[in-house]
Amino acid sequence: PRLVNGVIRPRLAVYRPQKPNGGALLVIPGGGYTYISVDNEGHNVGRVFSAQGLTVFVLYYRLPAEGWAQASDVPLMDAQRAMRLIKARAKDFQIDPARVGVMGFSAGGHLCASLATGYGAPVYAAVDAIDAQDARPYLCAPIYAVISMKPGLTHAGSRSNLIGANASEEITARYSTENHVTPQTPPAFLLHAEDDGAVPVENTLAFRAALKAAEVSVETHLYPKGGHGFGILSPAVPWSDLFLHFARQQGLYSQTNA
Repeated sequence: PRLVNGVIRPRLAVYRPQKPNGGALLVIPGGGYTYISVDNEGHNVGRVFSAQGLTVFVLYYRLPAEGWAQASDVPLMDAQRAMRLIKARAKDFQIDPARVGVMGFSAGGHLCASLATGYGAPVYAAVDAIDAQDARPYLCAPIYAVISMKPGLTHAGSRSNLIGANASEEITARYSTENHVTPQTPPAFLLHAEDDGAVPVENTLAFRAALKAAEVSVETHLYPKGGHGFGILSPAVPWSDLFLHFARQQGLYSQTNA
């Protein structure tokens, strides 16, 4: 599977279904904020879900350790802009601008959770009318996600790339998404394997606890085995139908016109 880095101009790869059901999904591949796992956690996801009627947008985002100003916020800038762009172009893609979810994997799951909790954060100045759009996702799905930046809980490589290995407690807290859940955080679908040797399952449990405390609807699936980085095609961890059921229950799309 391809691993991409050196993204200078963020972009979206679009998977358009033959019969759009009105729902859309922004998909954010992971890669420890070192690279982007575009096939396993991006294009494969687009193929699976677009076959079910969802319009899927795979995000190629800038990586924080590649020399950008405001490096720690660069991924969130790109995710906010992507969400706003999808909503602004909704008519072109036959989707409902109010029903655009976000899904992310591993470090992309951290970015997914960052968007779900920080969709309104003023990380960049508006550049055009598209930035008037609300960047709040309709629902979120952090998959085997890096949720926290706290040492001992986080994925060390993701932390080092995003905020630096020796980041202060204040910076650590700011980029730990479990600290920023509110009742306005969108409903969440959480998935993790308990034998994940890269990103401890406690990340997902911390996010779930924060969502429950804020009384946000959350569906959680923990698999005893599966490891890390299993993507969407692994027969060992079959979860795509679970997500589609959740998405339908939440009203992201209706089954009738899929």
